[in-house]
Amino acid sequence: MGSMEDKVDKKLLILYASQTGNAMDAAERLGREAERRGCPSVCLLSIDEFQPSDLPNKEAVIFVVSTTGQGDNPDSMKGFWRFLLQKNLTREWLKGVHYAVFGLGDSGYQKYNFVAKKLDKRLLDLGAEAIVERGLGDDQHPSGYEGALDPWMSALWNMLYEKNHNLLPNGPNFVAPDSTLIDQPKIQIIYHDAKEAVPPLSTTTDLKYLEIQIERARSMTPGKLSGKNRPDCLLKMIKNHILSTPDNGKDVRHFEFEAVSSSIDYEVGDVLEVLPGQSSAAVDAFIQRCDLNPESYITVQPRDKESRGFLVHTSFPVKLKSFVELTMDVSSASPRRYFFEVMSFFASAEHEKERLQYFASPEGRDDLYQYNQKERRTVLEVLEDFPSVSMPFEWLVQLVPPLKTRAFSISSSHLVHPNEVHLTVSVVSWTTPYKRKRSGLCSSWLASLDPQQRVYIPAWFSKGSLPPPPPSLPLILVGPGTGCAPFRGFVEERSLQTEQNIQTAPILFFFGCRNEKEDFLYRDFWLSHSDKNGVLSEEKGGGFYVAFSRNQPKKVYVQHKMKEQSVKIWSLLNRGAAVYIAGSANKMPADVFSAFEEIVSTESGVVREDASRWIRTLEKAGKYHVEAWS
Repeated sequence: MGSMEDKVDKKLLILYASQTGNAMDAAERLGREAERRGCPSVCLLSIDEFQPSDLPNKEAVIFVVSTTGQGDNPDSMKGFWRFLLQKNLTREWLKGVHYAVFGLGDSGYQKYNFVAKKLDKRLLDLGAEAIVERGLGDDQHPSGYEGALDPWMSALWNMLYEKNHNLLPNGPNFVAPDSTLIDQPKIQIIYHDAKEAVPPLSTTTDLKYLEIQIERARSMTPGKLSGKNRPDCLLKMIKNHILSTPDNGKDVRHFEFEAVSSSIDYEVGDVLEVLPGQSSAAVDAFIQRCDLNPESYITVQPRDKESRGFLVHTSFPVKLKSFVELTMDVSSASPRRYFFEVMSFFASAEHEKERLQYFASPEGRDDLYQYNQKERRTVLEVLEDFPSVSMPFEWLVQLVPPLKTRAFSISSSHLVHPNEVHLTVSVVSWTTPYKRKRSGLCSSWLASLDPQQRVYIPAWFSKGSLPPPPPSLPLILVGPGTGCAPFRGFVEERSLQTEQNIQTAPILFFFGCRNEKEDFLYRDFWLSHSDKNGVLSEEKGGGFYVAFSRNQPKKVYVQHKMKEQSVKIWSLLNRGAAVYIAGSANKMPADVFSAFEEIVSTESGVVREDASRWIRTLEKAGKYHVEAWS
């Protein structure tokens, strides 16, 4: 076993790769626990803030990484992972480096914790030594990822101490007493005179000023929010159409928006990110509960001037109420475990203090999960449940979950609708274990909008997992349910190209829904393009096939319809077709992959393993794309 005590760098380095904030939360908790155990120097960084070429100089590195989509790296990890894959890195490049990996994933997905597993293997291949066996957090566990994190941390401190006493000089079992709050908030809030908040230019239009306000507020938010702070444009809804029938039990909408602040540009397969509006009543109730002045003007700054977690581009103040509305998710997201720990220090009622301390303890972990995450209690609800808690605004700004944009596959072609963008959205609603009605913040907000009202929607365009296909590329599309959204844009665009006398290749499209009468989304659109030489017509070499899963006693899914068209699919694949799959991330992508395996095996006469390798080759060649969501 190698010793860590000869290395130059005596810090414990914690690197996290987070997509939704869970990995950052887990990493911050690891950092706090290390400090409580007397670790003299802890450095916590997002993985994209770390220079990977510096890894061989590190003594002990803990990686906390989430898995997104179909086994994908979080965006922040893509550059780091590309660096690790370089062929010139030798098997001894990380000799003497000790590491630990904790992954966050969901065992309901096919590639469960894939990122943590491949990172662990690559670090070993490059000569690093594991401090402790990798830990795998699972969203399906009764306590979420913390069900695995707690025992893994316990093993980590013991093994870390064995390898280097200097990192835990008081021993692995020492823990600083909790009588005082170990941390200070990372941020400070400065209050300003209203005169300081005038727009920088008197010629600024109302819409531009709104964009600037959004940018200012979101650039002051602690922790990284995804992407750019300033919206690419502001949208106005021009159509809100219900696609499903009331009997269906689902509410699926077709939304159309037009750009009002600037021109828009996107390609089929792209993604639209929307910043949802929060209920004014909830925001006002939060401000009142926390005894804040909604009319005051503030700037939020890091307490540590060298902090990397902030993206402060400007010192212009914003109104406190605007800051809460645009950056703090008070009415939808559940707070993290640390929120309850910090609350306990500001509770004046003894019974509330004890309850909060219990929730923050390892013993109370399962009860907290049932009370908080399972019930999806909001920050406002939690604060109302503990009325004696009086938390400083600095702590609230730091710990209230950030208001995140929601991403949707675009369901239109920009060539067909030059100043518009369309979305196909299932309005999310559910009942909690205690029979409380819940709804998705963004989908329900969009569904509530009236096109006659002028509500401005901040939006960002980004690339998804579905690259736009050239007109000459044959396509095999699989999109059950709202997975049909991006393919509506594909078909619109190819139809326009055909009208412009551009040579276009055939499209096979496999759609699935429960019932022909209740949720056959865009029925007339698909049928119009599948007859009379339309782009989905058999005359053009294409085809449109629908699986109605509940129309008959035996359920029929898209993979069954694919197998019925085995010859056609194999023929198109031999012509160089690309495969595009979109929809629910649960079982569908794996079932569709398995159907392709069977088709390739049957039609080419090879064994299943060879068929699987053939499809993987297709994937590597950029001709097998999956965009799935939970």
